[in-house]
Amino acid sequence: MKIHEYQAKDFFTAYGIPTAKGVVCTDSDSCVAAYMHMKSPVVVIKAQVHTGGRGKAGGVKIAKSSIEVKERADEILGMDIKGFTVDRVMVAEGVDIASEYYISFVVDRNTKSVVLIMSREGGMDIEQVAAETPDKIHRISIDPFVGIPDFLARKAAFMLFDDIALVRQAAPLIQNMYKLFVEKDASLVEINPLVVTNDLKVLAIDGKMNFDDNAIYRHPDLEAMFEPTEEEKKEHDAKSKGFSFVHLGGEIGCMVNGAGLAMATMDMIKLYGGEPANFLDIGGSSNPNKVIEAMKLLLSDKEVRVVLINIFGGITRCDDVARGLIEAFKQFKTEIPIVIRLTGTNEKEGREMLKGTSFHSAQTMSEAIIKAVELSKTDKK
Repeated sequence: MKIHEYQAKDFFTAYGIPTAKGVVCTDSDSCVAAYMHMKSPVVVIKAQVHTGGRGKAGGVKIAKSSIEVKERADEILGMDIKGFTVDRVMVAEGVDIASEYYISFVVDRNTKSVVLIMSREGGMDIEQVAAETPDKIHRISIDPFVGIPDFLARKAAFMLFDDIALVRQAAPLIQNMYKLFVEKDASLVEINPLVVTNDLKVLAIDGKMNFDDNAIYRHPDLEAMFEPTEEEKKEHDAKSKGFSFVHLGGEIGCMVNGAGLAMATMDMIKLYGGEPANFLDIGGSSNPNKVIEAMKLLLSDKEVRVVLINIFGGITRCDDVARGLIEAFKQFKTEIPIVIRLTGTNEKEGREMLKGTSFHSAQTMSEAIIKAVELSKTDKK
């Protein structure tokens, strides 16, 4: 789960992380009113969307008067940034920036720990810094039984700053970031840029936070901030029906029973030159209604050109899958080809039920995937 910058900054303030003040507005008149109440002659109008790259997309603009505030707000509100429509902006106090830095906490599956990542080269081009000069990126793995004691916080702060006055500000900031990360079950807490002002203050002027979806039930305050995208709504709906579903954006819709087989199916689709549209594990149930709901989910994706059903019958009975498919296509019509491979419990009965239907039946996994990839490329414009 993601939250907006202004929401992340509210958490920063609550945890003692200094940041520039800002007001969230949904129209340009409100932006002007916010500007008039601020003591800062210069403000920054910042789009609030769940994606990065706002600055490069034109979603961050400086304004130095009420007229400019209104003009800049009107320019940003309603614009499209990577598929997200801007429906609110933050009017933030201007800051005299002397230098920019990067700092974040993230879950690292390789080290099986939380990792503190820092760089003296913060700002919009941090990805380029990481790719071209990785030696400028510092990483510290955090022992969960120890956390970040004072000595480690100071050590990390010295990796960012040489001035002891800045180190003394940064050390508690790092500790507070980690506390926020742990207590809110975050998967990412990022400040980019962390800035030093001309009067030698350390401030977080931008913030990003992501959270572990499986822990949201422990945080009602976070649950109230959830603004799902259309794809996230689909994933949530699929979960409520007993599926594990992740949208991937390809052309071959996959229905598989078992996460391991689903991963292998996607790998083989890529091997044979296709693009999986999703990860969909229908689980071990033999309920035909599950198959019906799964088909509705797959066919709701306009990018899907072919559906591949790969079933290994253990707990799941192949004849129940076949029955579910037949029932599904009594309820709705589609021109999208369906490739199905049934192997395991009651596979003969299942294949027999599908005889005479429009489904493309396959004996082996390779045969089914090759056929699905071929069909996905047929008459492709």
